[in-house]
Amino acid sequence: MKSLDIHKSEYLKQFKNQAYGRNLFRTQEEERLDAPNEECGIFGLYSDNDLDTFSLSQFGLFALQHRGQEACGISVLKDGKITNMKDEGLVLDVYKDIQDPETFMGNSAIGHTRYTTAGDKKKYNFQPFFAKNEYDQIILSIAHNGNLTNAKELKTELEAEGVVFRATSDSEVILRLIQKNLDLGLRGAIKATMEKIEGAYSVVGMTRNKFFAFRDFNGIRPLVLGAVDEKTYVVASESVALDAVGAQYVRDILPGEIIYTNENEPGKLQSYMVNEEKGKQRICSFEYIYFARPDSTMENINVYEIREKSGEKIWEQAPVEADVVIGVPDSGVPAAIGFSKASGIPFRPVLIKNRYIGRSFIVPTQEMRERVVNLKLNPIISEIKDKRVVIIDDSIVRGTTSKRLVKILKDAGVKEIHFRSVSPPIIAPCYLGIDTPSKDDLISANMTTEELRRYLGVDSLEFLSTDNLKEILGSSNHCFGCFTEEYPVGKGEEVELFN
Repeated sequence: MKSLDIHKSEYLKQFKNQAYGRNLFRTQEEERLDAPNEECGIFGLYSDNDLDTFSLSQFGLFALQHRGQEACGISVLKDGKITNMKDEGLVLDVYKDIQDPETFMGNSAIGHTRYTTAGDKKKYNFQPFFAKNEYDQIILSIAHNGNLTNAKELKTELEAEGVVFRATSDSEVILRLIQKNLDLGLRGAIKATMEKIEGAYSVVGMTRNKFFAFRDFNGIRPLVLGAVDEKTYVVASESVALDAVGAQYVRDILPGEIIYTNENEPGKLQSYMVNEEKGKQRICSFEYIYFARPDSTMENINVYEIREKSGEKIWEQAPVEADVVIGVPDSGVPAAIGFSKASGIPFRPVLIKNRYIGRSFIVPTQEMRERVVNLKLNPIISEIKDKRVVIIDDSIVRGTTSKRLVKILKDAGVKEIHFRSVSPPIIAPCYLGIDTPSKDDLISANMTTEELRRYLGVDSLEFLSTDNLKEILGSSNHCFGCFTEEYPVGKGEEVELFN
């Protein structure tokens, strides 16, 4: 058997050249219904000199493709003029359709890859958002990751003042508030905006002569800062986007911090804390379990190591006798390697991926949709037939994907199935930038672990405990809302932000 270090190396290496896919058993429809879906990925680049912003923004957004596959867009600053482009589709497909890359060469760029959380799936909700002056010139552009919990109230206030909204996304509220307050200067406008908005927000943006980024007072959604050289800076949702453009990780942007450039000091990045007493670290714990790419580092914590430790910890929490450990590609593999390391039970990469399959076939019947999954992932039957198998998955949401996975293993002749989730039971929706089903559709909110074990048809079922998750993360200073129903900020109205 290959050593676990070799398995780890091969696992991580693949994501340098191909998009990361969290749970490849899920069909495209199930990604929407049977999984927590990430909100967005944001990317920003600023230099005192002209760069190939077309290529660099493409590389950075491709590294963040796992955070949103619905649409992507960029805004580029060149000679004091902002040009915007956004369209439906994956990053490489959208960039491929750009006829003149020279149009998107400049000294600064921001980009966004989208998964819908607030607002509908219309093109006017694609980001970056931008504001124009009376001469039809773009003067401000932003990309936002997260959800505001008081967006509806603020939108009503702004409309009463005569502000016209063109989209149905909470992100436009941030744009219009900054635009409204620009007479205070850029920093003052952002400060005034942060003092009004509530919820989760990491934002990157530009004016015709400045670049900026800021993060909410709880730091719920990630945002990292990197540097290519002394006059070229990169901001992104995850450190893998820094790696993709050759930038060195500098640090995470702090909760409640604004970073920005000043035209009077070209190439120098400024930092301003809006309210140091209010700033607290409450980054989403599910970023480490599920959302982030495994080769990312956030808040100085390596995501792969957390996932491997979660496998080790769930072995300590719920040991079992078995012959083989397998992980659901891609997100379940590090935990399976950790489980194997702690238990001595061999890890086998039994679920083989078809690397050439697209997002989804268009098929009219449920029977045929089921078969698509076997085109994505097919088990090596000889490795698991008549064996006692531990299957490691990242989470159980509605349970439909897990149930079908169990059926595939049983059809392959597995003797026993022991299911381990390296996430605590998900019992509550997220209101802070993650698209989760309602509580009525969260299976762990409606079944005991024993009831769920019987529903899945497995020999044993265990979830990582919240206490063990806190131990792995080394802190309780995270958001655990989907596991505990306790959130670092008020959840706001439990209605659509924009009807």
